[in-house]
Amino acid sequence: MLPLSANCAVSATIPPLLIRTKGTRKIKGLGGFVVKAVLKGSIRPDEPAFPRRELLVLGISSLVFPSLGYAELAATEEGEGGLRLESQVDEINSYSYSYPVELPSKKLVFKWVESRKPERYSSAAPLSPDARLRIVSERVDFLDNVIISVSIGPPNSQIIKSKEKSKWTAKEVADSVLADKSALRVTSSQRLQESSLIDAHSSDINGEPYWYYEYLVRKSPTKTAQESNLYRHYVASTVERDGYLYTLNASTLGKQWQKMGPILEKTVASFRLLPPTENYVPPYKDPWRFW
Repeated sequence: MLPLSANCAVSATIPPLLIRTKGTRKIKGLGGFVVKAVLKGSIRPDEPAFPRRELLVLGISSLVFPSLGYAELAATEEGEGGLRLESQVDEINSYSYSYPVELPSKKLVFKWVESRKPERYSSAAPLSPDARLRIVSERVDFLDNVIISVSIGPPNSQIIKSKEKSKWTAKEVADSVLADKSALRVTSSQRLQESSLIDAHSSDINGEPYWYYEYLVRKSPTKTAQESNLYRHYVASTVERDGYLYTLNASTLGKQWQKMGPILEKTVASFRLLPPTENYVPPYKDPWRFW
């Protein structure tokens, strides 16, 4: 079960002074957590501009070139069992979360592939035939069969009747997202049958309701697939902004849940909407634009 409240997201803003240093620096992130940022290069104070070669070494070129729209930092947080988390910030959609990179106590190292880099809602991949719910970013660890994705979509009016989000229940929000999360041309009720909701609750964070839920998605059975591989175990966090639901999903195979579940819960608990910058593109803006 996800915690009722969690503040394990880390800050993605590094003062310019740190860019000119080497070594390890402590930075206070969101929620007051102190994280360590490992800077892998240096820039001489007398250099008039930041060379791209140095920026690639630092891995933070997107901070200096905001047109890229997102930033992935070498900022880590160490948790229970030495779990190391790194942060991702998507400036296009204005959110952040922390994802696991290593758990030394279990000799576990994640090999992430960014299968979908952050992009605007209008050009994102749809999750259903009506294209209401769309994936705006995704990373995958193929070896450990773990997926972390962020999707955006409007509330399902057949499930969420009220216009006041303070009246929405966690189950209603979960059902709304799950009803639109299907590649099949079926009704909303049939899509819900593909998923089994285990738990749903909400938490108030900085005056905004965040809805947390845990569910299973059953895969099509085959003669060769073992029973333990017939479903994926998910945890998710959803928050509303500008009339759209922003959802972070983290999942793995059911047989791996005992090992991966607590780690993925930390990722979901770290999900936060950020104050929009000049790079923020609201989902309702330029719906016709596909680039």
